Amino acid sequence: MDIEQIRSALTTEINPPSLSELDENEFASVLIIIYGKEPTILMTEKAQNLKVHAGEIAFPGGKWCEKDKDLLETAIRETKEELCLDVPKEQVVGQLDSVITLNSKYKITPFIAFLENIPSLKANSEVESILHIPLISFLSTMADDNLPEHQSIKEMHTFTFEKYNIWGASARMLKQISILLSKKNLL
Repeated sequence: MDIEQIRSALTTEINPPSLSELDENEFASVLIIIYGKEPTILMTEKAQNLKVHAGEIAFPGGKWCEKDKDLLETAIRETKEELCLDVPKEQVVGQLDSVITLNSKYKITPFIAFLENIPSLKANSEVESILHIPLISFLSTMADDNLPEHQSIKEMHTFTFEKYNIWGASARMLKQISILLSKKNLL
């Protein structure tokens, strides 16, 4: 799979949502990092001791704070804090639709960045482990989540990587990527 074709399919206008709009959800953002000649996606396993989302598989990112100019800045700052990975804004090529977490009520804006390679990463206390996942084979593991408690949400999916199940907001972001790549016949 050609990384440039994937980059082209995922390149969109970057327009972080206004933080002045009234919303019952807390604002957050993540950075979906794709890297390497064989497209690989970077995800983290959240630490077990976190108050929310403990042990979940997620993209690096977090909650907006007032020192952040916008949600893209939040995603870049949080990625640096969590993984000691500095991602230049110029490497961010796209933005997906925001998703809302069911339990914690975060409205998460995902941004997509492409890097040639990933340097050695150093996880902070919020991260249990770092996952480097082959993108295309990973996206092919998508299954619809038919659990009864999730029937009220029409977009519930799961993805599988080794012993990890990815679900919830992260899976809904991956589903958006899957749709964009499918439209270009890349999946």
